Amino acid sequence: MRIHHLNCGSMREIPPLYEESAGASAADRARPLVCHCLLIETDADGLVLVETGLGTAGLPDPARSLGADWVAYARPVLDPEETALRQVVRLGYAAADVRHIVLTHLHRDHTGGLPDFPHARVHVHPGEYRAVSDPSAAHHWHSLDRFMPAHRAHGPLLTPAPVTEHAEWFGFPGVARPEGLSCELLLVPLPGHSAGHAGVAVRDGDGRWLLHAGDAYMYHGELDADPPIAHPVLEPVQHGAQTDAAARVATRDRLRSLRRAHADEVTVFSAHDPWEFARLAAR
Repeated sequence: MRIHHLNCGSMREIPPLYEESAGASAADRARPLVCHCLLIETDADGLVLVETGLGTAGLPDPARSLGADWVAYARPVLDPEETALRQVVRLGYAAADVRHIVLTHLHRDHTGGLPDFPHARVHVHPGEYRAVSDPSAAHHWHSLDRFMPAHRAHGPLLTPAPVTEHAEWFGFPGVARPEGLSCELLLVPLPGHSAGHAGVAVRDGDGRWLLHAGDAYMYHGELDADPPIAHPVLEPVQHGAQTDAAARVATRDRLRSLRRAHADEVTVFSAHDPWEFARLAAR
């Protein structure tokens, strides 16, 4: 199994807030926000894409496919070469080779690439599935509004991953395992940002876990600094999107504890932090 770190959508530049652990040279300039995706090459299950970034659907009319207000604030670059589809092709594969997509949640900057892989099965945590499919569910209309029509018009094969009773991952309860995957990949509930927000944990070839924490936090200072440092450009986004502020803060604090206690076993990263992406993509 091989895991690629892909940036599937650069957005507005943000400055660092404190000196990065990698050294001052990495901290003295602004960096564009990223849409951090994983492409997993497996022996038995084809390609597995974790998150899809902005995709080609956003290129012709970004205001329609992504929302005019979001485009004005996020300032996406919309480079076709950054789309997951183009990057998959550059690696020598076809779109049909992506057989599974696993999403942390269904917001626009995570689902933009879904139309590029219409035959892939799309796995989400059951809470996120209910939020967009059950009209009686809490947050249904709020969640459906954020799952952009342009990203679901093709009828994606949205599939709730089953939760095994009493299943835990490093003490996180309610873990779901997507069906049809033989690799070690789990959806770990990280509540607060969306109705069924979950991280994606995958065990790499060295036996360590990668945890894609989605938007559970947005800037590494929220986990690394003491006390936590939120980025002023990203904090309004978090507050505007969150469905449960208290749950989001509790999730962030649990991730801080996980990083401190299990740094030798788990690498935690978020969806948009460019410094985290640079470190992991360089490995």
